[in-house]
Amino acid sequence: MKFLVGYNGSPSSRRALSLACEQAKHVDALIYVATSLIGGSGESAKDIQAAEELLRSVKQFLDKMDVQYEAFQLARGLSPGEDIVKFAEDNAIGHIFLGIEKKSRTSKLLLGSTAQFVILKGPCPVTTTK
Repeated sequence: MKFLVGYNGSPSSRRALSLACEQAKHVDALIYVATSLIGGSGESAKDIQAAEELLRSVKQFLDKMDVQYEAFQLARGLSPGEDIVKFAEDNAIGHIFLGIEKKSRTSKLLLGSTAQFVILKGPCPVTTTK
């Protein structure tokens, strides 16, 4: 089985990663961890460097958890929700784990909701943590 964790370094995404690790040990699953950037001129060097540092810390954590994993920085010109759904479809992911953060109605309207998009469009079960 393959799990996907959408990771942005927030406390809720760290909890999602921990939950995915616990579940992976029970079913011998491979965990994919993905961060999402727009790519091209949409990111500064600082944004890219921050994402790379996030992935380094994730790899250190996963090495200690003794699970099979691969970590990716996605930069395909898609929103984070679109990136996660496309990656899940392209890689036959069996379960997605996401952290969620409370947003005001205005924030959701203006910025959208990655978790909402993944829950509605994802090709497999989605577990969210807060």
